[in-house]
Amino acid sequence: MANNWNIPSSLEQEIRQRDKVCVYCGVEFTSVKVSKKTTASWEHIINDAKIITRENIALCCCACNASKGQKKLSIWLQSKYCKDKNITPENVAQVIKDAIKNGQ
Repeated sequence: MANNWNIPSSLEQEIRQRDKVCVYCGVEFTSVKVSKKTTASWEHIINDAKIITRENIALCCCACNASKGQKKLSIWLQSKYCKDKNITPENVAQVIKDAIKNGQ
């Protein structure tokens, strides 16, 4: 069984265990009632919905997801949004550091 984003439930559970805060800015996830910006959303690190692996799927806040959009990770990390929020290749989650090492 997969969720709405075709993520198998076993992988979804694994990622929910791994990503307890936004993989980019580190904010703690809240319910939509508290703030839409800090609600967890599914992120394809490489912008390809067909790549459904633990290396490419992560949970990030809606604000970071909206800002990144379809941008390549390395380009987005240089954006004003990332500079303003102090999001750098050094302080993102390990799954993102691994993606950067792999040329994203």
